[in-house]
Amino acid sequence: MTPPQPHEATPGRAARMRAILTSAFSPIRLEIEDDSAKHAGHAGAAAGGETHFTVTIVSDVFMRRSRVERSRMVHDALASEFDLGLHALSLHFRSPGE
Repeated sequence: MTPPQPHEATPGRAARMRAILTSAFSPIRLEIEDDSAKHAGHAGAAAGGETHFTVTIVSDVFMRRSRVERSRMVHDALASEFDLGLHALSLHFRSPGE
């Protein structure tokens, strides 16, 4: 009889966000910082963190797009994470050369 195999650990939100954003935007630069500890006690903050993030992304996809369009693109890409408890993003996005 084969012994039971351990279940794969569920990747943390930052890792999932990195995979989603990399797939959607092929970024030249991508930084994701969990700021949840700074928001402890605020609306949307959870005891385990992973609710508030700062994301810096540089991608060709943002060329000739307004700030509002860029924000919508990122929020749309991360919709599944908002459904799972992501509360807030601080976004910094640029196209190369900006």
